[in-house]
Amino acid sequence: MELLSPAGNVEKLKYAYMYGADAAYIGLKKFSLRVKADNFYEDEYNKVIELKKRYPGKKLHCALNIAFHNREIDAFMQNIDYFKQYPIDAFIVQDLGMVPILQKHFPDVHLHVSTQASCMNREAVKMYQKLGFDRVVLGREVSLNEVREIKDAVPEMEIECFAHGAMCIAYSGRCLMSAYLTGRSAQSGFCSHTCRWEYDVGLTEKIDADTAKKIAQSGKLVLQERKRPGEFFPVYEGDDFTAVLSSKDLRMIEHLDDMKKAGVDSLKIEGRMKSIYYVALVTRAYRKALDALDGKLSQEEAETLAMPTGFPLTGTASMTSALDDTTSTTITELTDDNKDEATGNPLVVFTTSEGSSVIASGTGTVLTVTTDAKFGNSVSIDHGNGYISIYRNAGDPLVTEGSQIDKGDIIYVITKDNTSLGYQIQQDEEFIDPEDLIEING
Repeated sequence: MELLSPAGNVEKLKYAYMYGADAAYIGLKKFSLRVKADNFYEDEYNKVIELKKRYPGKKLHCALNIAFHNREIDAFMQNIDYFKQYPIDAFIVQDLGMVPILQKHFPDVHLHVSTQASCMNREAVKMYQKLGFDRVVLGREVSLNEVREIKDAVPEMEIECFAHGAMCIAYSGRCLMSAYLTGRSAQSGFCSHTCRWEYDVGLTEKIDADTAKKIAQSGKLVLQERKRPGEFFPVYEGDDFTAVLSSKDLRMIEHLDDMKKAGVDSLKIEGRMKSIYYVALVTRAYRKALDALDGKLSQEEAETLAMPTGFPLTGTASMTSALDDTTSTTITELTDDNKDEATGNPLVVFTTSEGSSVIASGTGTVLTVTTDAKFGNSVSIDHGNGYISIYRNAGDPLVTEGSQIDKGDIIYVITKDNTSLGYQIQQDEEFIDPEDLIEING
């Protein structure tokens, strides 16, 4: 099965590819249902082209899934030449009025039916196939049994299903709640997620706080629309919120075999508006789970590599001579002065000698290799479990962005005596004290 990850901007696209996505989906300008995502503008097609070259075989899908008004079709037509700059493999569409336009101007680009089209039965899939679509993103309301029935009826059509992320409370996302409460239409990409707001549940008479909490957490509170007696929306109150209309997030990582047997061709992760960390972590987790499903990894290996289980690089801050395999560095005591001058984040400083090397005692993926006037070469490594190591003034790097490192690999070599090397650690995007997690050898 293909793994399809979200990419709200160029950086997220890079991490989606880097962490194992077979394909990623983006939005261009104002023509997708995530207008509040950064989306792609100006000359960013150059960066996308370079990413596609760096990760050959990775696909790029473009969401054009708004419900188009006449003015938006006119705006799209004015931007067609801009769209052609991107190496797009497929458009995701709900509005059938866009089909002939796309087929005329992008004859080699595939068409995918958006989940917004609420396609949920074999006859609808057959109809979309006749119109020239290659894939359908089924509505989340479709059961696995129905997926199997659709695939059996139309085996040539690719089936894409959401596997992870936020679930819209409305039918395949066709919601007017945002437009009604805020004047921002979800169908034009401006959903304000009003179903996920933190509502207060009020009473017509005052009661004490303890009584109110007991009632709210009892599970007995419900919403009932006056013309629909007997149809209840549950209300649950936590310590600092009340969930009224929002659905739970989708998580199918434990059911990938069932999805494969049902005939799913592509697993989709929701989240173009979410962080780089989310994109990287969730993509990696599903990549390892799929690799285990395909027999490339054991289940134990997949779980170890995919999920946060602890810091794997104890001792990586030690410096070992590349010549005689003896320790040739000292570490300064971590004090208030040993912090990043620019940000104040915790920082361990080593004094190193020429020929020393930094070695890895665990696995990871190189996120960035950068150079600047203040810190020289810097290398950051993601260990795939919530921890990121950052090396400042990193000598001569022997790794490149996106490369995998294993235990014992040399990350870089120090080229001058008395080089000050800075070492930092992030845990779940927060900088923490490195001395809490590393052992200093020597």
